[in-house]
Amino acid sequence: MANKSVVNEAHEIQLAIELVNLGARLQLLESETSLSRERLLKIYKELKGVSPPKGMLPFSTDWFVTWQPNIHSSLFMNIHKYLQDHAGISGIDAVVKAYKLYLEQVPVAAGEEPVLSLTRAWTLVRFFEGRMLTFAKCKKCSGQFVAHTLDLHDDYACGLCHVPSRAGKTKKSRESEAMAMVA
Repeated sequence: MANKSVVNEAHEIQLAIELVNLGARLQLLESETSLSRERLLKIYKELKGVSPPKGMLPFSTDWFVTWQPNIHSSLFMNIHKYLQDHAGISGIDAVVKAYKLYLEQVPVAAGEEPVLSLTRAWTLVRFFEGRMLTFAKCKKCSGQFVAHTLDLHDDYACGLCHVPSRAGKTKKSRESEAMAMVA
């Protein structure tokens, strides 16, 4: 019996290490492993060299339906759904595998953060499980995109088919455009 608990603890530690390396917040680690908070803090500090960030986890569904986050969230959720439906993967294993596949499709420049963090991806799955968010089919491309469950979806057009006029107009892009004009 003791051997089984040692194997289970080793699996939990390995899972915690993988989650920390993917950018998980402490609340996610506490929710998905049975390790003590002290043990998780020690693992986090050992891997990252700093204490975990403090503060609340994202709790609003609204972020996931704004233009750029919606594209990334929809990509992740479609991968997650495919893994659940066709690979028989569920729970945190499905979230981790889907997130790794998402990162392969959306390379991130050195020093940059992905649009969708692991913690947000995990939260997104929980919002789907709680039926706060669902998929809406785009009337133009037929893609499945993240949408509020109670919204009307009959005339839904995704952010790729119906790009907002200010899409991509970040402060960084405006500054680089201004520098290009000066040069």
